[in-house]
Amino acid sequence: MPHGETAWNVDTRIQGHLDIPLSDTGRQQAALLGRALADEPIAAIYASDLSRAWETAAFVGRALDVAVTQETGLRERCFGEFEGKTFAEIEALLPEQAQRWRTRDPLFAPAGGESLLALRERVVAVAERLAADHPGELIAMVGHGGVMDVLYRAATRVDIQAPRTWALGNAAINRLLWTPEGFTLVGWADTLHLDDTALDDNRFANPAGPSPASHA
Repeated sequence: MPHGETAWNVDTRIQGHLDIPLSDTGRQQAALLGRALADEPIAAIYASDLSRAWETAAFVGRALDVAVTQETGLRERCFGEFEGKTFAEIEALLPEQAQRWRTRDPLFAPAGGESLLALRERVVAVAERLAADHPGELIAMVGHGGVMDVLYRAATRVDIQAPRTWALGNAAINRLLWTPEGFTLVGWADTLHLDDTALDDNRFANPAGPSPASHA
């Protein structure tokens, strides 16, 4: 599952490994996500240590009374010098790099950042390891849009360079089945729970305190 909304999502500003918190809207989305999953038999919850994912997972953990375990392998793609810039700024300031990024060059990495191939290797490896650690169990992984994109492609066998035609909405519920042969898509981009706005303000106060990343 991807994290709830941040102000930088709205601004189309690249977050990458920068530790950007949830917005008020994102906290409400996370609370609704937790409520939607409250009756699911989730045995374990793993989350990126970046606060936007960690706090989203904390809402789910509170709803299920399940502890959240930090997993840095679920972090967003590191975008190096792209981080902190909007899409428009990247196009204007770094046009050649923007072209390689836009065409999904699998070997391209922004200066100080991570390539698509490196991201895929990292995300698939950690997701397979976590799934294998819980045979026959349902687990939740809370990460980021780039992480979800990798898992969708792994489950549907879509090439890493293929244009994206699927949604990567904030706080959506995405479901995958894992076997030793790999991942299979079960459900994707379920956001019906986000239509429910009948929450008290205190339902989306931060339930977990600061993110582990805030201490780094």
